[in-house]
Amino acid sequence: MITTHNLGFPRIGPRRELKAALESYWSGEYEAEQLHSVAADLRRSNWHRQSDCDLIPVGDFSFYDQILDTSFLLGNIPARVSSEDGNALNNYFRAARGRSPVDSDNTSVRACEMTKWFDTNYHYMVPEFDAQTTFSLHADTLLAQLREAQAESVTVKPVLIGPLTYLRLGKALDASEPLNLLPKLLPVYKLLLELLAEQKIEWVQIDEPILVTELQPAWQEAFKTAYQELSGSGCKLLLTTYFGQLQDNLPLACELPIDGLHLDASNNRDEIELAAVQLSTSKILSVGVISGRNVWKTDLTTALDWLTPLYEKLWERLWLAPSCSLLHVPIDLERESEMDVEVKSWLAFAQQKLEELNCLKTALQQGRHTVQSELLSNREAVRARQQSRRVRNPDVRDRLVEIEPTMFARKQAYAQRIVLQREHLQLPLYPTTTIGSFPQTSEIRQARLAFRKGILSPEAYEKSMHKEIRHCVYEQEILGLDVLVHGEAERNDMVEYFGEQLDGFVFSRFGWVQSYGSRCVKPPILFGDILRPQPMTVEWIRYAQSLTKKPVKGMLTGPVTILNWSFVRDDQPRSETCKQLALAVRDEVLDLEAGGVRIIQIDEAALREGLPLRRSQWQDYLDWSVDCFRLSANSVKDETQIHTHMCYSEFNDIIDAIARMDADVITIETSRSNMDLLEVFDVFEYPNEIGPGVYDIHTPNVPGEDHIAALMHKASRRIPAERLWVNPDCGLKTRSWREVTPALKNMVSAARALRDEVMSKQAS
Repeated sequence: MITTHNLGFPRIGPRRELKAALESYWSGEYEAEQLHSVAADLRRSNWHRQSDCDLIPVGDFSFYDQILDTSFLLGNIPARVSSEDGNALNNYFRAARGRSPVDSDNTSVRACEMTKWFDTNYHYMVPEFDAQTTFSLHADTLLAQLREAQAESVTVKPVLIGPLTYLRLGKALDASEPLNLLPKLLPVYKLLLELLAEQKIEWVQIDEPILVTELQPAWQEAFKTAYQELSGSGCKLLLTTYFGQLQDNLPLACELPIDGLHLDASNNRDEIELAAVQLSTSKILSVGVISGRNVWKTDLTTALDWLTPLYEKLWERLWLAPSCSLLHVPIDLERESEMDVEVKSWLAFAQQKLEELNCLKTALQQGRHTVQSELLSNREAVRARQQSRRVRNPDVRDRLVEIEPTMFARKQAYAQRIVLQREHLQLPLYPTTTIGSFPQTSEIRQARLAFRKGILSPEAYEKSMHKEIRHCVYEQEILGLDVLVHGEAERNDMVEYFGEQLDGFVFSRFGWVQSYGSRCVKPPILFGDILRPQPMTVEWIRYAQSLTKKPVKGMLTGPVTILNWSFVRDDQPRSETCKQLALAVRDEVLDLEAGGVRIIQIDEAALREGLPLRRSQWQDYLDWSVDCFRLSANSVKDETQIHTHMCYSEFNDIIDAIARMDADVITIETSRSNMDLLEVFDVFEYPNEIGPGVYDIHTPNVPGEDHIAALMHKASRRIPAERLWVNPDCGLKTRSWREVTPALKNMVSAARALRDEVMSKQAS
């Protein structure tokens, strides 16, 4: 018999129930018991949705992030977040957000750093280590969830982040090496596995996705040491990898003393055959045959064609699963009654992916004739997508052929451009700005919903948005910011907004995916060639500029970020799709400039997360992604200033590529790292201007003027003051005005104090 299992399920709920409960708890509207009640209901619902699987994950649910959960499971909690009352839930939210609901407005701590989970748009909370770090087991939460599942008659498979991945993804706060902590960590894992065995747990899923990355010999040896110690703890271990190929780590993984190995087969079938040969006959091979990262239907007939000989070889040793946790896709396609019918027929969300999994199992075990209608329907959908005229646009493809080398470069180098820009813009030293969005109030959301439903006419909607833009510009004028934004009131999301105005996209209504904590996004579905029928932002920006004499930035999302934050077509190279997006953004840039916009920001927040997981493959990606940014940006006059923004990702190791983008100004996240991300500028002389974020917008904390000034002083030791901007880490849409106003007031005051310091030094 084939065993089917799932690696993880979306935890936010079909109606984002977890988001609502979390935000109600944070605001004080919910007690902890109410939050826990919503969570328990969601877990039960998730287990029911996975009931056709033979093994169902437990421990994949989280209030914020599974890595943060692991830190609390292992007793690795930053001392600054621990309160005297020892309340674990409040400590948890201090680590995640810098504040818990019981803290007063004046009480806050530095939240843990946050960065991208491998090459996804999910964010995890970075574990913190030093040479004195110790670990201790705190398994009450996991054990309670196991008891819940067992009470629901769920055949459970606990899910753990593996010890090597946990150490590799953490950050040493001193000069120590996290791998040296492994001898302290392994006894805690072993104790946990023994505890699970006492609960009659047969299989434990232990995730080690770092096996798809390049590992130094010391880390490879550490895998052998770790799993030798963990073997024989009473539970069978299913070592789980995903997101890529193991390559040189495949023999290592196959030889480890484990009971099963899971491989991502969504784009990696060759390694499945190798693993089937290299694994001993006592070990199972779990094949991630259904993509957990994208929303296209699996070609079930093709999958069966290559699975059948594998099944005939392995029999009960063959397990089937999605390639990775389904956390990265929406929950249920059936709710999408308003979606384009043709494109909808090509898709599968989490619920449908598990149905595909069950269909494959039935076909292999009982014969294809038993699921003949399902296979026929699937074949027709796959063929229809391949043959649809909506997928390919000859005009778009002709334009790609016409791209010339001159379209990638500015007319003059930065040193010449910046002279013209400074003369044109007349900005002070340490100019202040924001990243683009301002709070999305309930009034804004209600107006947008009424417009979408047809309750609000286009004229009334425009009037409503103009009112919000006027308010935003007025507030920025009062605060004294130097470069303003229009606030993006009309935008539901920085990617979805643009996708809605481009040919080649469709959208879900309920296709929410968790980005971090309560933050959910609804990625567009990019199914065909990209064309911009008309300007997308020009009139909104021109209206904002008409309200002030200060420059207002035109705000665009860059082609690489639109690509990486969408569910992208898989029938052509991503680089080709990105070029199409770049041409669409290029047209918008030219229209903004023609409309009198003097500063244009093209956000590439997701540039780094598109990197292949192996460094040996980075250069190809960086070459075409940087080229696409340059194609989108470099059509403007030298007097027009181009900005870009990158948030919450390490960029030190791609600083050369960022410099090659040749944006006049880049803004980046640095506040959570206390400006540590700027260390690269000790060895790399970045040529253009830079705005290191001084205000962490992912927490409700309001930074003080002294704190902001101290961060900028750290930055000025590495970057000349004349090339520094002062700005938040990211957009402000998720914050409230009561948080934003005092924070920006302090930011502007700090910038003015910095200018006074420079003038005082020059005068003396």
